[in-house]
Amino acid sequence: MLRRSLIPALGFLLAALIAGCAGRSGGGLRAIGIESQYADVISQIAGPYAAVRAIETNPNTDPHEFEASPSVARAIASASLVVENGLGYDSWAGRIMAAAPNPRRKVIDVQRLLGLPATANPHLWYEPGTMPAVASAVAAALSRLRPAQAAYFHANVRKFDASLEPWRQALAAFKRRYASTPVAVTEPVADALLEAAGCTILTPHSLQIAIMNGLDPAPQDVAAQQALLREHRVKVLVYNRQVTNALTTSFLDLARRNGIPVVGVYETLPAGYHYQSWMQAELAALQRAVSRGISTESLGQGATHP
Repeated sequence: MLRRSLIPALGFLLAALIAGCAGRSGGGLRAIGIESQYADVISQIAGPYAAVRAIETNPNTDPHEFEASPSVARAIASASLVVENGLGYDSWAGRIMAAAPNPRRKVIDVQRLLGLPATANPHLWYEPGTMPAVASAVAAALSRLRPAQAAYFHANVRKFDASLEPWRQALAAFKRRYASTPVAVTEPVADALLEAAGCTILTPHSLQIAIMNGLDPAPQDVAAQQALLREHRVKVLVYNRQVTNALTTSFLDLARRNGIPVVGVYETLPAGYHYQSWMQAELAALQRAVSRGISTESLGQGATHP
C-alpha cells in the first residue's frame, strides 16, 4: 500500500457543507485534475470552456503526504469533471466524492481507464500511452457536458497527440543509440519512461517498492543496490527528487563517490512546464547523464526544473 496520509474520518462530517456547494457553479464548467499533470492535460483539451484546477501541485514536497483541506474538498465536490490517478495514489479524492454525490460530475479514474491491475506502478504519467488515452477520455467527458463544443475538444485531442510526437521520436532515438543501458533507481517513479527508452533497470523491484511505500528494504536488496553503484554496473542512478531519506541519500552519495551520474525525476509537474515539455526534459536529462556523465545537480536547478 502506498504511503499516504489519510483524511481523518471526522473530516467527512463536512460532507453536508460540501454537498451544498456541489451544484452552485454559476453555470460554469469546473474541472479538477487531482495531480497537476492531469490538470494540465484537461486545460489543453478544454481551452476556455472550463475553469481547471490542480490539487497536488508542489514539486518540492512528497505527494504521498498530501492532506486535503476543507477548501479542497469543496472544490472537488463542486467540479463537473474530475481526473484522478487511481491505484491508491489519491484514494482520498474518491472518499470526498463519495461523501458528496453529484449526478452531473464526470470522473475519470486513470487506472480504470487503462484497465490496470491493483499491482500496477502508480506513476502512470510516465507511460507514453497514458496521456493520449486521458486526453481522449477528457474530450469525451467534456463533450457530454458541453455538446456544442465537442468538435473543439476532439480537435484539441488531435493537437495534443501531435505535440507528443517529438517525445516519442526522442524515446525511439535514445532506444536505438543506448539500447539496454543499465540503470539503478531509488523508486519506480520513472520506470515506465526508462523502459520505453530501452533501459535495463537493475535495482531489485522489491527495494523500489519498499522505498515507495516508506518501508525498510531487505538488507540483501540494499546490499545489491550498493554493489550496482560501487562496482560501476550501472550508467546512471535515477532518484525521486520529491522523496528523499537517509537511505536514498546514502545511495546518492555512493553514486557520486563512484562517478555514477544521478538524475532526479518528479512525481508532480514542475512549474513552467506543460506535460509534453516535462517529459522531454526528463528524457534529455537522462541522455546527458548516459552520454556525457552529467548529473542533474550540475545543471543548476536541474534539467527538469525551470
